[in-house]
Amino acid sequence: MKIYTKTGDKGETALLGAKRVKKCCLEMEAIGEVDELNSLLGMLIEEVAENFPQEAKKLLAIQWQLFVVGSRLAAAQAKLKNVPTLKKSEVIKLEKWIDAMEKDLPALKNFIIPGGCEEAALSFYVRAVCRRAERQMIGLSKKYPVDPVIKQYLNRLSDLLFVLGRWFNKKTNP
Repeated sequence: MKIYTKTGDKGETALLGAKRVKKCCLEMEAIGEVDELNSLLGMLIEEVAENFPQEAKKLLAIQWQLFVVGSRLAAAQAKLKNVPTLKKSEVIKLEKWIDAMEKDLPALKNFIIPGGCEEAALSFYVRAVCRRAERQMIGLSKKYPVDPVIKQYLNRLSDLLFVLGRWFNKKTNP
């Protein structure tokens, strides 16, 4: 089977449920941001895998959850029953990871400049893309219902990536 179908050559694509939409519609913008976020997480995983294998494993699990987020956004206009859902327990996992890292960090007393070691700088960059994905998803939610757990998940993920950046800086420069 060929990867190209030529069905998108005129600027349209299909959402779940086969509805045709413009490639620049709200749903596709939100899905595209989640795709970019997932791709950048892949880069972060590659960067941290050798020195921080447990964190890489957790980030890989997040990548799989982002597939669920993307599929839910692609189904925003459809009444499909077999689309996976994001469980509240996934938000709780992020919160527990944040809490564990924060125990190892000094209290935040001022704004910090994103950067530091490569792992941290990339984590801060992934966070910025996560926040953009969240904004796009919120825009979509003004037009179509979006599962509140997805809103919580992307919000918590951006928090996690911020704390992770701080944590990487501390671990690489004790």
